Amino acid sequence: QVHLVESGGGSVQAGGSLRLSCESSGFTYSAYCMGWFRQAPGKEREGVAFVFTVGGGTTYYADSVAGRFTFSQDFDKNTLYLEMNSLKPEDTAVYYCAARPRWKGCRRLDPSAMDYWGKGTLVTIST
Repeated sequence: QVHLVESGGGSVQAGGSLRLSCESSGFTYSAYCMGWFRQAPGKEREGVAFVFTVGGGTTYYADSVAGRFTFSQDFDKNTLYLEMNSLKPEDTAVYYCAARPRWKGCRRLDPSAMDYWGKGTLVTIST
């Protein structure tokens, strides 16, 4: 019953910003680890941002996005956000949000450990 829907992708020029959204239903954040992931053409899926507890503790970011991307949430809207700033062509990818029940144990930034996925939203950065 877990359902995740990403939105907010699009095409922007290098140096610009985008905010991605992930609307969720069918579960409560308090029992799940959550993360943002991306997959560029011809490359493996990689972790972008991850939290063991939504709204608490440390947010883990990939080195490639640290300082530029910010993970946040709106509990009232059951929505997660990924604010992306100073975008680079290398950020071009399909971006996904994903969830894993905490009782299973969680691994930060590891796509293979996530259980539920949205369909993704495409982000294209031009020069």
